[in-house]
Amino acid sequence: MAMEKEAIYNMMADEIAERFNVKRDTITPDLNFLTDIDADSIDFVELVLEVEDMFNVEISDDDAENLVTLQQTVDYIVEHQN
Repeated sequence: MAMEKEAIYNMMADEIAERFNVKRDTITPDLNFLTDIDADSIDFVELVLEVEDMFNVEISDDDAENLVTLQQTVDYIVEHQN
């Protein structure tokens, strides 16, 4: 069963807060992985792998490069859930 967008968003925000030591209440849909959190490419790859596991989606490398904001990522997950 597909998850609701809000549930996905909340799980993602919790994961980002924990993984990147960011205050949960400062995370917004516009959060930019490249500029708003201190994530290098390895951190981002690990986050993508975690997201794939959490939501049972497959994110290609090409797609991952285009997922710059939290909202884009949430929308992608919603569209690609099995």
